[in-house]
This record gives sequence, structure tokens and C-alpha cells, in this order.
Amino acid sequence: MKSLAAEQTADAALGVLSHFRVQFYDCLYTRADALFELTDAVLCSDGPVTSLVELTLTAEHRRGHGAMYDAVNHGWLEPRRLRRLLASTPLPRAADGRIVLAVDVSNWLRPDAPTSPELLFCHVYGRGRSADQFIPGWPYSFVAALETGRTSWTAVLDAIRLGPADDATAVTATQLRDVVTRLVHAGQWRPGDADILVVMDTGYDVTRLAYVLADLPVELVGRLRSDRVMLRDAGPRRSTPRGGQPRKHGGVLTFSKPESWHTPDQATTCDTTRYGTAEAFAWDRMHPRLQARGPWLDHCGLQARTRTPTRLEEPQASPTSRARENRETNRNPHRTRPPETAARLMIKLRERLRLPLRYLSILLTC
Repeated sequence: MKSLAAEQTADAALGVLSHFRVQFYDCLYTRADALFELTDAVLCSDGPVTSLVELTLTAEHRRGHGAMYDAVNHGWLEPRRLRRLLASTPLPRAADGRIVLAVDVSNWLRPDAPTSPELLFCHVYGRGRSADQFIPGWPYSFVAALETGRTSWTAVLDAIRLGPADDATAVTATQLRDVVTRLVHAGQWRPGDADILVVMDTGYDVTRLAYVLADLPVELVGRLRSDRVMLRDAGPRRSTPRGGQPRKHGGVLTFSKPESWHTPDQATTCDTTRYGTAEAFAWDRMHPRLQARGPWLDHCGLQARTRTPTRLEEPQASPTSRARENRETNRNPHRTRPPETAARLMIKLRERLRLPLRYLSILLTC
């Protein structure tokens, strides 16, 4: 509802919501009534859900706890039909009208269920330095459509659980291909529209994903570690008196060594309301060094994939701004801090850079 309120009237938003509820009920094949009421109870409960039995006490759940357990154990929801329904609903869009998708992995931690099948050790960040730990759980890969502005609302389009033998890059590529295909079939993207922007964090092989998804109308924006090394274009072929094979790579650009950075091809600034002025520098026609290993092991004729490394410099928030932000978050625990950095800034900066490339690689420094 919040996503639709800015662009549609209240009656139109209620009409979209009513249509979605009817279509969602049709996705429930077994124990449909009990599952539908259970879904309403989850959405209308006050605070996080810690017990299924407590959901039977809400006004939306009109059945007893026996019907709830029967729906969970024997109910069935058709996932393919639900995915098509989510792709056909009105999606939030960026300021220029394009669809912005975010892909990330979220863990469902289950330390008290050691006998559950296909558990993995999930990395969890601790509160202090060197306090990270690995907890048994199930990692899920999510794809969601992002809104503009300061909001934590997203339109989740797909979720897949990663198994012990799954390759995260291969699963992500298949998942993004399926989501984009459903969006095209639903009429969310048409020929002539701006390419769909896909935002991802560190840990994803952006080069491999760009190669696998080259036939789709997508542009990838990925975050890179600060220890990566990029290579410049070798330039035009030229012969030497000694002969031999022409060069494949040019000069080296090391992220952790500013003295290796040459003059950027593009530079722009963007004012933020909380953190001052952010500066972005882009180097065109850069590529990583591909090795015949991992996903490229069976690939014949390795060829460098050009990309645009973009360095984003953003000043730290002032103590007063950080304290005010903490007070607002403590006053309302369900309110997340506004994502003024990273993906939203890069979407605006990318529009100002106007680089005609398939994907960008981002090095964020704060």
C-alpha cells in the first residue's frame, strides 16, 4: 500500500490490493482458507512473530490452533503461480522510470535445530571487532524491486534457498534470468525502455554474471573489495621489431594504491542531505584478469570483459547527525536507517556519468 500511495489514489491502491488478495488465494491449492488467514495474521500481528500459536489469538485468524498446524503441515502453495503474480503487480521504479532490482542473501538461523536437513554455516557479524561467528542456518537468495527515497519498503519478487552443493553465482544468474523473463512477459519492461538495473553487494562475481546475462536487458552494478586489481585496455595492435604476440593488457590500477590511479575519464558530485557532498570518479575501459579456473574452466578463448570501476568518496556523518539518527531509530525500532549511501547514490551517480557500458563495478570508500 505504501508503495502505491504515492502514484495512485486510495481507491486505485485498494483495487490493486483486492486483486492481489484474490489472486493470492488462488495460489493456495490445499488448506487454502487456513493458510490465507494465517497470512493475514502474520501481516497484522503487532511486532515480530515468535510463535505460531500466538497467531491463532489474533482477530484475523478465526480458526483454532489445530487448523493452523494442519495448514502448515499439509497445506500447499504453488510457487510458480505466486512468482508470476508478484511480477504482474505494479512495481516501484526509479526517478527515470526504470526498474531497479537488488539481489542479496539473507540467513534464517537455526542453531537449535541441528538435525534439520541441508543446514549450512551462515556468517553473522558480531557487535565488536573480530566478533564474527558462523551459526547453522538456511541461506536464502532474495530478489526485490527497490524504491527511491528514504524507505525500507521493497517489493520481493523471488526467494530461493541455497543448498550445500549450490554455486551462488550460478543460482543467482538463473534466478535473475527467471525474474527478468517474468517481468518481460508481464509487460513491466518493453523494447525501448531503459535497461533494468541490478544492484548487488560484495561477494558476487559481477564479471561472470555480466557474461551469463549478456542477452538480457539488464545493467549490473556491483561492489568490489578494496584489494582488487584492474587492468587498462592494451590499446591498438602494434608491431615491434622483436615480433611476438600482441599485448592483451595495459597498465595496472590497484585499488589500494592511489599512486597507480590514472586520471579518471568521468567525475561528478552529488549532494546528500545527511552526509554532505559525495564525489564519484570513473575509469572507462578497465577489465580484470580472467583465469581458466572456477566458472571459466571450460570456457574456450578467455576474453577480458570491460567494465567501469567507480570510486565513491563520501564524508563521514557528523556526531550530531549520527546521534539524531540513533535517537530516531531507538524511538521507533521498526524504522530502519535511511539508505543514503551505496545503491541509491550510485543509481543517481550512474545517471550523471552516462557511461554506455553493460555494467559498473563500484569501490566504496567512506
